[in-house]
Amino acid sequence: MTGVTLEKVVKRFGEVQVIHGVDLKIDDGEFCVFVGPSGCGKSTLLRMIAGLEETSSGAIRIGARDVTYIDPSERGVAMVFQTYALYPHMTVAENMGFGLKMTGHPKAEVDRKVAEAARILKLEPLLDRKPKALSGGQRQRVAIGRAIVRGPEVFLFDEPLSNLDAELRVEMRVEIARLHREIGATMIYVTHDQVEAMTLADKIVVLRSGRIEQVGRPLDLYNDPDNKFVAGFIGSPSMNFVSGVVEGGSVAAKGLAGSVATSNALPPAGNEVTVGLRPQHLKIGPGDTHRVDLTEALGGVSYVHLTAPSGEKLIVERHDQVSLEPGAKVGVSFDARDAMLFDTDGLRLRQEYPRRG
Repeated sequence: MTGVTLEKVVKRFGEVQVIHGVDLKIDDGEFCVFVGPSGCGKSTLLRMIAGLEETSSGAIRIGARDVTYIDPSERGVAMVFQTYALYPHMTVAENMGFGLKMTGHPKAEVDRKVAEAARILKLEPLLDRKPKALSGGQRQRVAIGRAIVRGPEVFLFDEPLSNLDAELRVEMRVEIARLHREIGATMIYVTHDQVEAMTLADKIVVLRSGRIEQVGRPLDLYNDPDNKFVAGFIGSPSMNFVSGVVEGGSVAAKGLAGSVATSNALPPAGNEVTVGLRPQHLKIGPGDTHRVDLTEALGGVSYVHLTAPSGEKLIVERHDQVSLEPGAKVGVSFDARDAMLFDTDGLRLRQEYPRRG
């Protein structure tokens, strides 16, 4: 197995530049997830690594090889797409082994590799079935098996779970994580779902408008984002953001009672900043400052949607089953150590005291 390196990679479609000088190193055996909103360039970047999109400038290396202009079939990668693209008239075994058969591999070798992939993916009982007799999750496992039998250096996944229902998505996330542990291959996975990113990745690459916003381990991005975009994108429900004003050595946050102690990295008094607090860091208590709009009661956890007197919206996470009716008035408190601060450009202003991880 081997890693992948991108060096100042650019992609243009005519006069429009969609990937802007991306530099990235993915280590051997690492599970790297590209995540970001629609149109951020994550699938385009993956297709460039696969060789399905031409690289306008820069270099792509797989291991020690420069593959920037090498044919896709010679790059040592295998790609799993959102659509299964199985041959309906072939059995599971025939679908998985078709690529090797077409490239002239001996039947005994094809059968051996198909059997090994079926073992890894727990597909042995299904090898004689046609795709129409399979569930969506089983079809996706066959598509993954087709990639495994090729023995690639790098696996590429382009939103492979998008067509599955919620229960199957969870099941397949577990399967893909287990697959990575078993075969130890380098895997690059594209998704718009940050829950998939957090649960699968060794490394997350957050993209926006064809640029990397931040790279890091899932909990590092969650606990220590570099900017407001990453802070809001990583985490579900999203981080609460409220307006604040610098007042000397602290920030007064609209819609929240209390101030946030800060460092001398703040702009001068009177300047605006944004205060970010995750839903679990807000507490509901005595008072009548905030109106309850909705309570999402999910059993073990509830999300209370509030409106502050300033009109700012907040979500509070609770772990009890106390019902709060719409229209009720409550107070909200927080620990200043849990707050994150961002300047008017969305860049993080880090506090002097250590945050609680």
